[in-house]
Amino acid sequence: MHKGTLVFAQLMLYLPLSTFRRCVADHNGEHKVKDFSCLDQFFAMAFAQLTYRESLRDIEVNLRAQARRLYHMGFRCQTISRNTLANANATRPWQIYADFAQHLIGLARSLYATEPFGLELDAAVYAFDASTIDLCLSVFAWAPFRSTKAAIKLHTLLDLRGNIPSFIHITDGKTHEVNVMDDLVLEPGAFYLMDRGY
Repeated sequence: MHKGTLVFAQLMLYLPLSTFRRCVADHNGEHKVKDFSCLDQFFAMAFAQLTYRESLRDIEVNLRAQARRLYHMGFRCQTISRNTLANANATRPWQIYADFAQHLIGLARSLYATEPFGLELDAAVYAFDASTIDLCLSVFAWAPFRSTKAAIKLHTLLDLRGNIPSFIHITDGKTHEVNVMDDLVLEPGAFYLMDRGY
């Protein structure tokens, strides 16, 4: 029988969990939570991302297959059901995860700051673009795009030294790319690469 730490738990040990707990406390994320904590929710979604899960049912089936190992993976709940995960995703403040992501991006950018870029530039170089993500209109009526389908646009500013996103903004599918330029804080002396849509 294996007695060591599982690979997923070893990966999660690299996360600054004290910062995550501070983000949860700042946004009162544990209000009226009995068993499925924000950290359990984060671990479930990280597990889904790392193992390419495609739906809540897929996440539930895979985590229930590991029910006896959940504690060793870092979870503190006994089991993970689809309904509990769906309710947590729908009701808990998304700002917890946005703040935590910004902190992780800051850590990653400092790690890649001295990495050679391939060009003799001292300034930062960013690529800015948007991607349209199609959605089902009957499920996502709040994201209008065309008469027959819904969509959102994911506007991303990518730091090319390390390929780390430094700015992400989500809008409905009808918003033109150039409208997001007003929300972008430009860094003096940096180079910005964008297509002709801007």
